[in-house]
Amino acid sequence: MTKEHEAAHGARSRRTAASDYPADRFDEIPAGGRIGAHRVTAQPRVTWHFVLGGLIGAALLTTIGIVGVTIAGSSGSLPLPSSQGPAAADTKVKPKLTPEATVAVLDGTTAEGDMAQAVATIITDEKWGKIVLNTPAADTDIEISAVFYTDPANEPAALGLAEKLGGVSTYLNTEYAEGNSDLVVLIGADYAGPGKSAK
Repeated sequence: MTKEHEAAHGARSRRTAASDYPADRFDEIPAGGRIGAHRVTAQPRVTWHFVLGGLIGAALLTTIGIVGVTIAGSSGSLPLPSSQGPAAADTKVKPKLTPEATVAVLDGTTAEGDMAQAVATIITDEKWGKIVLNTPAADTDIEISAVFYTDPANEPAALGLAEKLGGVSTYLNTEYAEGNSDLVVLIGADYAGPGKSAK
């Protein structure tokens, strides 16, 4: 018996043994082969090329952004911060001699001679102010010479007189008003301005 006859005989035997259903294409399948669907185990996808592509893209975008900002900044189209802010108003008071300002001169040293009189004479002669008082100070151990003023409006006059007296300090002191004067010159041990020779 040939293989074809054996196959046909086997198919008829299966139909008779199983049921009397009509023959279909599955009855002609030779015995012994693999029949039916066979699933293939899924293999994990390799994603390293996606990661590498993302890194390259990010690097390119960063480089393009840096180049673009550099070009725009050099052309002046970006509001780059300035190293200098708006010019501050000049609020510094300018020294200004006021010949009409009344001045009291106090000698706070123990030096021989009348320092208060010597300085008062120079202020009068040079027309730096109007002397209303010159006398020894209550304390004779003053170290720092200064010009005091009680009214902020007299600050320019105090600065101007302080410059003429050798650059002594100036102070606003509302409690220091000798003889109701606009300015008070206090001579200390450091005084080196006009009239020092009287020591």
